[in-house]
Amino acid sequence: MKASHARKLIKPIEIAYSEMFSGQVYRVGMGAVSVRNHSGEATHTVIGVHGYLENHCYFTQAYDAPTTELILLTCSNYHIPVNGVTPEDAPWQAPIDEVEGTVAYDAELLNQALANLPTTRHVRIHGHSRGGAVILEAASRRPDLFRDVELLLEAPALPQGRTHALVTMMLEPVSHGMWPWLIRLINSAPSSVYGQTFFGRMNPRKKQLLGKLFSSTRDQLTIVRNLEDVLAWMEQTPTDIYRHVSHGCFLIPGTDRILDKAAMLDSARACETMTVLETASPSHFITLDDRALIPAPGDPVCSGSTGLSAN
Repeated sequence: MKASHARKLIKPIEIAYSEMFSGQVYRVGMGAVSVRNHSGEATHTVIGVHGYLENHCYFTQAYDAPTTELILLTCSNYHIPVNGVTPEDAPWQAPIDEVEGTVAYDAELLNQALANLPTTRHVRIHGHSRGGAVILEAASRRPDLFRDVELLLEAPALPQGRTHALVTMMLEPVSHGMWPWLIRLINSAPSSVYGQTFFGRMNPRKKQLLGKLFSSTRDQLTIVRNLEDVLAWMEQTPTDIYRHVSHGCFLIPGTDRILDKAAMLDSARACETMTVLETASPSHFITLDDRALIPAPGDPVCSGSTGLSAN
């Protein structure tokens, strides 16, 4: 991106959504990692990696068991969506030599969390949308950390994937100079104008979390860089990246108007160690549509397969 375009996009964005949080919040570089308190002895660990323009609250209601150790990433240059906790610098953090707002940066952030925080032997990493790309990139950089980790990749951005035709059509005419205007336009429009098309049937939780997507980052530059970078990552990353993962499942929605479902399925089926699970979810946001569609950690459906679909 040209420096002149980048300067136009540095305008700060105020945080518009947060929730009460009980636990510890660690600043790591330009991102953060939050560890939620749990009332029982932890039997398994779940690490949540949110998608593009989302925040870690996407996962909190799906994993509310008292024995779940829930660790939540806040990707670089995103607002930390917590109330009631003062973030502290992580004592174990190391410098990240990648550009902020990229899949590569957030993959390094994830690997630091994975290397230092889980206290159980049973670890799942659940990534939604762009979070899927972050997880696969992280595994390619530190395959030793992922040897026994279960992955749940929900409506994921995958190697050789692409956006849905509607999204592609909308993005093609947008230049860097148009982004500030477009963001203001989206934020001023009622979500009902575009929500039904891209988000599917709404419910109270989806309205809460998807109503102010363009306020989730600290600046407009991150909105653009996130998007351009994940599109390039999908185009340029070969499917042999799957050799670094051991087991888990791809959770594919019945209808997806954010990413191209056919390309997602083609890519997922190239993985020989994970199950491809198609769901009846009516949108890209499976967890928010019906949390019952999320397999429990350790569920046999996530034990791995030869890339065949499960019903």
